[in-house]
Amino acid sequence: MFWTIVKILFFVAVVVGLAFGAGVVMDSGQTVGLRIFDMEFELGPMQAIIAFVVFLVALWLVLKALALAVAVLRFMNGDETALRRFFMRNREKRGLDALLGAMIAQAEGDGRAAIAKAEKAHKLLNRPVMTSLLIAQAAEMKGNNALALTHYKALLDDQRARFVGVQGLIRAKLADGDKEKAQALAAKALEMQPAHEPTQNALLEMQTEAEDWKGARKTLMVKKSSGHLPRDVWRRRDAILALQEADALAAKGDLGRAREAAIEANRLSPDLIPAAVAAAQALVAQGRGSYAAKALRKAWKVQPHPELAAAFAAIEKDESPAQRLSRFGKLLKLHPDAAETRLLKAELLIAAEDFPAARRALGNLYETTPSVRALTIMAAIERGEGSEDTVVRGWLARALTAPRGPQWVCGKCQHVHATWQAICENCGAFDTLAWREAPDSSGPSATQTELLPLIVGSLPGPKDKSDLAEEVVEAEPDTDPAEDTPPAEKAG
Repeated sequence: MFWTIVKILFFVAVVVGLAFGAGVVMDSGQTVGLRIFDMEFELGPMQAIIAFVVFLVALWLVLKALALAVAVLRFMNGDETALRRFFMRNREKRGLDALLGAMIAQAEGDGRAAIAKAEKAHKLLNRPVMTSLLIAQAAEMKGNNALALTHYKALLDDQRARFVGVQGLIRAKLADGDKEKAQALAAKALEMQPAHEPTQNALLEMQTEAEDWKGARKTLMVKKSSGHLPRDVWRRRDAILALQEADALAAKGDLGRAREAAIEANRLSPDLIPAAVAAAQALVAQGRGSYAAKALRKAWKVQPHPELAAAFAAIEKDESPAQRLSRFGKLLKLHPDAAETRLLKAELLIAAEDFPAARRALGNLYETTPSVRALTIMAAIERGEGSEDTVVRGWLARALTAPRGPQWVCGKCQHVHATWQAICENCGAFDTLAWREAPDSSGPSATQTELLPLIVGSLPGPKDKSDLAEEVVEAEPDTDPAEDTPPAEKAG
């Protein structure tokens, strides 16, 4: 508003100045003498000004005539575009100026001015690809998806700009919420330029979001073939996608193909814990328990994990505690000093009612890295050795506020997951979950193993904290520790 007023005042001042100057010249009474050859003219002030203006116009016309003559001569000498350049020069200059203005406005973030100047350049210049691209980008920046969509479609007619047009259409469709059409366009764009990494990433993200695991695996293969993905990373991510495909097939009731997909996932990435568990379950269902045990031991060798132990226990469901302890021997020898190995061995020994050995197996783990699981195991050992209920309740009370231990944590948003998932349920990131200590361990149990699942040979649901607190507060001091209930179940 301020600058508008300034411009108006300046214009009025210029008009007043010109009027005042003209009045002064008219009142001066001065004349101008003009001699052309033998003719002499005496002109008044206004006549002199008009004559000067006519002279300038005549000079401009002469220069234009000379330029036209030069263009005609060039055309006669074989320059076929000389005349067209002569007549289009001014139009092209104004078009280029408008184009430059549109580019500057777009760089400044002024989408409205960029669109206006780009449309002016579109009318003046015979460069539809250049101006359509600029209008589309300016409209996209301003949020005018309809205008952007129109001009991106115009780019499809030119072979040079077709890929750019498809890319713009993908963004426009995503902005409109039409993800299905955007995915189809991304697949088309990848066919046009298979090595284009941004298109690969965009299509892969849309396919995983749409749970199109088969298509995502194809895109991942293209990404690896183009050199944008190391082989080891490709194998792990392909294994994850195969595992997701197995879950989808199982949900549809196609158990045969689901098991094969799970086994393939484990073959691609033997150290991927969820793939090893799924493959073991599939192999057990096929009656190949020895192969299932081998797959689990291979994954355990890389990283001990309670889910691997639970799957290993499920291979033989009807064995006695002593038989189970013996069968777990090879597994326990792989990482004897790991915290998970010590916890697992203590659980197995409690199931076999060898409580002193369980205490030795656990060692000082409840002091160095106290967790719900370690403290609950100590409560079970104390109960099994006949300690008073006050001692047992003391361990259970400590377990209420102890850390949960390692859990599935997203490396991008730090969200804790109860079970492993390929896509973080909080931020949507792909393959970011890792088994580690959570920044905040007050969330739900990730493994449901803190209450000794291997003692009973299955994986029961964890007892709620409130129930456990009620047990600690309300338990009578004269409770008989020698009840018929097995000691391990009491600790649970």
